[in-house]
Amino acid sequence: MAGNSFGQLFRITTFGESHGAAMGVVIDGFPAGIEVDENLIHHDLQRRRPGQSKLTTQRKEEEEFQILSGVFEGRSLGTPIAVTIPNSDARSRDYDHLKETFRPSHADFTYQEKYGHRDHRGGGRASARETAARVVAGAFAKMLLQQAGIEIVAYVSSVADVVATVSDQAVSLNDVEKSIVRCPDVQASAKMEKLIETVRKGGDTVGGIISCVVRNVPAGLGEPVFDKLHAELGKAMLSINAVKGFEVGSGFASTKMRGSEHNDVFASRDGKTITETNHSGGIQGGISNGMNITFNVAFKPVATIMQAQTSVDKEGNETTVEGKGRHDPCVVPRAVPIVEAMAAIVLADHYLRNRTQQNG
Repeated sequence: MAGNSFGQLFRITTFGESHGAAMGVVIDGFPAGIEVDENLIHHDLQRRRPGQSKLTTQRKEEEEFQILSGVFEGRSLGTPIAVTIPNSDARSRDYDHLKETFRPSHADFTYQEKYGHRDHRGGGRASARETAARVVAGAFAKMLLQQAGIEIVAYVSSVADVVATVSDQAVSLNDVEKSIVRCPDVQASAKMEKLIETVRKGGDTVGGIISCVVRNVPAGLGEPVFDKLHAELGKAMLSINAVKGFEVGSGFASTKMRGSEHNDVFASRDGKTITETNHSGGIQGGISNGMNITFNVAFKPVATIMQAQTSVDKEGNETTVEGKGRHDPCVVPRAVPIVEAMAAIVLADHYLRNRTQQNG
C-alpha cells in the first residue's frame, strides 16, 4: 500500500490498523539535539483520544505511547524516531456483520475494489484511528516550530448551522480547551453541545468546520510552483478522514469581492513590512508573507449512523446495514488536534526546507 508517507525533509510514515496491535509512526529528518517534550505528546493524544466526553465515541483508549528509537537522554539523535500507540480497547465483534457488506459512504467498497481484500474491523487502515500516529508526529513538529516561536491554534468554528464568533488574533489554546466541543465562543459552544447531543440521541451525525490560525510565521516559507504552502496545507488537511473542503484566507468568500476590496495593502510598522488586511491568509504566491496563516477545514457528518440503510454485499445482493458499537456523532471536537498536527508537519517541513535555501 503506497501513500503512507508525507513530507520531504520532515517526513513521516504512519502504520497500523484500527483493530490491530498498535498504531505507529516513523519520523525522519527531525534535527538532532532538540529536547523531546513527552508531556506535549501525551497532551495532544489526550485531546484526540476517544471516550473523552459524552459527545464522543466511548471506545476507551488510554493512548499510552512508546518511543522506540531516535531519542536518548531526553534529546533527539537526528536518527529516525519510531513511536507506537497500542490499541487496547478494540471490539472487533461489533463489525462481524460487516465482513461481506459495504457501508454507505465508507471506504469498504473502494478498498475491496483496489486491494481485493480488506480489514473490515473498524475500517482497518481507513479508520480515523490512524490519525493518532499523525498527532504524535505533529507534537514533534511543534517542538521544532516552538524554537522559531511559531504557534498553532485550531478550534471549532461551526457545527451544522451554529456558527461561532472568534478572533484569530486573540484566541488561545486555553480558550479552546475550556469547551467540550473545543469552541471558544461560550454561547455558540453551548448551542453546539446541545445540537450534537440531540443528533446523537436520534442515531444520526453532524458535520462542522475547524478554523486554524498560525502565528509568528516568518516570511519566506513555501515553494513558488507545485509545493505552494497553501497547496501543501490543503493536501495535508484533505488527507484527514471526513474532510470535504479546505479554504485559506478569504477562501470562497473572495469570489464575491472586487479586487479593490480583496487586495492586502502593504504598510510598514516598526521597521517590519505588514499588510493592512489579511485576505490572503498569510500566504502570497505560495509563500508565507509574515502575517498570520488562517484557514478553514470542512468535515462531513460521520458516515456511521445508528439507523438502517440499504446497501449491497460483495456479491451485489441487496441488504440492510445499521451501525453498531461506539462512534462519534460529530467528529470535529476530536479533530482539532489533528488539524493542528498536520499544519505543524507541513510548516516543520517547509521550515527545514527554507533553511537549506539561504546562504548565511
